[in-house]
Amino acid sequence: MASRFVGELFITVGVVLLLFVAYQLWWTNVIAHQQAGGAAKHLRNSWDKGVGKDRDAGTFSPGEGFAIIYIPALDVKAPIAEGTGKHQVLDRGMVGHYVGALKSAMPWDERGNFALAGHRNTHGEPFRYVNRLKPGDKIVVETQSAFYTYEMTSRLEQTSPENVAVIAPVPQGSGFTGPGRYITLTTCTPEFTSTYRMIVWGKMVDERPRSKGKPDALVG
Repeated sequence: MASRFVGELFITVGVVLLLFVAYQLWWTNVIAHQQAGGAAKHLRNSWDKGVGKDRDAGTFSPGEGFAIIYIPALDVKAPIAEGTGKHQVLDRGMVGHYVGALKSAMPWDERGNFALAGHRNTHGEPFRYVNRLKPGDKIVVETQSAFYTYEMTSRLEQTSPENVAVIAPVPQGSGFTGPGRYITLTTCTPEFTSTYRMIVWGKMVDERPRSKGKPDALVG
């Protein structure tokens, strides 16, 4: 009887663990994609109605969506929200804009680094494959007024989470030598851990009013 009870207990524990893994690897993505899709749709609807306008960094509420990021080479489309809070932003499948002590620029600023964070695994994982980006690949940010197209330039495979210099106005290690209009993508690495951060940098190559339609990177 004892051995039978122990066996059944192990089976039960195994089933629970399998369900937890399925929840983490599959169901969190389903929910996050639904939430992110709804946020992106809400943004587009508000823009089409002319509600609100582009504002300076820090004037959006935490968790408030204000832009959409596209990475055509990775088939990525995700809303961008203010802040990098895990539960309020990242776990909802959104990409977060660094604020507070780590506040970064906005795309429409004349100079600065538009720094973003996103999950690499689970909860929508918008940055799952940023390690596959190559120099020249386009990253497009859509706001209410314009499309901003960046060109991927370099990547740092691994660095400490405390290395905030990678999201500085002129990011350390990026190869940029002076002020400009940059974008930085940050995500956890290795996969399924949060031990280090992978960094991807790019520079702006085009700014196009939304009234003129999509940029070349999003056409075709």
